[in-house]
Amino acid sequence: MKILDWYILKRYLFTFLMMLLLFIPIGITVNLAEKIDKILENEVPFGEVAKFYLDFTIYFANLLFPLFLFLSVIWFTSKLANNTEVVAFLSSGVSFSRFLRPYMIGASIIAGLALFLGMYLAPIASKGFNEFDYKYFKRGKKDRENQNVYRQINDNDYIYASSFNIKDKRGSNFTLEHFKDNKLEYKITANTIRYIEKDSIYRLSNYVKRIIGQNDDEWIIERRKDTLFSFDIEDLTPVEYIAETLVYSDLTNFIEKEQLRGSSNIGRYQVVKYKKWSLPVSVFILTIIAVAVSSIKRRGGMGVNLAFGICIAMVFVFFDKVFGVMAEQSDFSPLVAVWFPNIVFGILAIYLLYNAKR
Repeated sequence: MKILDWYILKRYLFTFLMMLLLFIPIGITVNLAEKIDKILENEVPFGEVAKFYLDFTIYFANLLFPLFLFLSVIWFTSKLANNTEVVAFLSSGVSFSRFLRPYMIGASIIAGLALFLGMYLAPIASKGFNEFDYKYFKRGKKDRENQNVYRQINDNDYIYASSFNIKDKRGSNFTLEHFKDNKLEYKITANTIRYIEKDSIYRLSNYVKRIIGQNDDEWIIERRKDTLFSFDIEDLTPVEYIAETLVYSDLTNFIEKEQLRGSSNIGRYQVVKYKKWSLPVSVFILTIIAVAVSSIKRRGGMGVNLAFGICIAMVFVFFDKVFGVMAEQSDFSPLVAVWFPNIVFGILAIYLLYNAKR
């Protein structure tokens, strides 16, 4: 690797790191200013607060990864252009494609980091971040109570509950129907169902089991019934952010299981899965756009490039969020929703790169 490559690569990685170190403390300060009253009110131990903001740092960095990268590349490339260093490089016989090579090397390093972050670190941080948020900041709210839970547990069993509180592990108006050869064999109903974690059993109140017979049905009625079922509470009523907390292999298995159960949140889970792959690709696309935009010395200086870059970054984030929500809340394909921004901005990158070469 030649001096030019090392020079640009070091500036690429150093500026990106500085951008993270600049914005993350701002994000922590804003969040702390908003939450400090509840932290003091709940007397949260310092160790838990410190761990929360460590998780917040990883969560925040993963969430705004493309924005940080894009702005950092525009920043230092604009400085190169304003100092006429880009002109000097190109005038020495270096082609624009050759000038772009250290950027692509840097993008490969950042893409690898983004892949590792999304596959392993971000899910762990997201779990700690969300659990702390629900434990101390959303206490007493109904965010973790699911309404009208309907699930297919396996090929033969279906369950229903009019509501289920995840925190208390308690549901109301519970029903289980068991089928064999498409015929109902028995049906269990109960006013409430509660998972007893200590004994790993389910406790049902006002238990009624109706066994379908050829001539007469058999009824079993008990005031309280402790029993076992083939489903787990977390599998039965996963929280909305569950996909964000699973490493890639666990997420893939979870989605397959949820598809068999007919979950209505499959779109949400698949969006999280596909984003783990689309984010590293967007690193290359945004790097090319940033270099093409900022490598030209403009009359307005660095401010024009930054303003233009911020606009492009905001449009990218807007596309990413809008299509993500469409996939989560409708029948819109999650695969198309996740990759559409990359396709659109990939075409834009090719167009800008072609004009920059000219």
